[in-house]
Amino acid sequence: MQRRTTPGSSRRSEASRRAILTAAFELAGEVGYAKLSIEGIAARAGVGKQTIYRWWPSKGAVLFDAILSLSEGPEGSALPDTDDLEADLKAVLRATVDELADPRFDRPLRALAIEITQDPKLAALYAERLDGPMQELKKARLRAAQKAGQLPGDLDLDVAVDLIWSPLLGRWLYRSGPLTHAYADAVVETALRGLRHNTEPAS
Repeated sequence: MQRRTTPGSSRRSEASRRAILTAAFELAGEVGYAKLSIEGIAARAGVGKQTIYRWWPSKGAVLFDAILSLSEGPEGSALPDTDDLEADLKAVLRATVDELADPRFDRPLRALAIEITQDPKLAALYAERLDGPMQELKKARLRAAQKAGQLPGDLDLDVAVDLIWSPLLGRWLYRSGPLTHAYADAVVETALRGLRHNTEPAS
């Protein structure tokens, strides 16, 4: 006999899921990733460990979903396109600076970044659900700039995305310097100066 899911049980499941994600995010910020555990998440959320394992294979996967649920996902979104590529990219990178500088996100995001380098399954999940879609959004904005004659038509968009976004993430991850709006603006200006070098004037 097939088990039916009642509206009440669905609401309880969703409430449990939200409690687990909140608990994982809060604990990662409080105790750090090394001390984060499924047991601790379960206790904070008020659920059993098996409830967590029913939805996630590891604490890294829970934390990834927690961060994703608190950030604006790529689905249905797009980078701003005001026909001013430099201004649009500066706006995006400044927003990234603000998010990375938010003390609520700093420790959990660093924990996730480290865990991705050690867990191939989590890395694949990150690529599929967040990094890959975001890369496509970034390339779509640069592709629009190509069509408008603002960037060379033969530009390697994957390399261009790395040139624009990687300096910001590298400075944040390695704490190699202050992460400010001024730095974000300088990255955009420097990257575009190089990327536009061979741009032909639009006809």
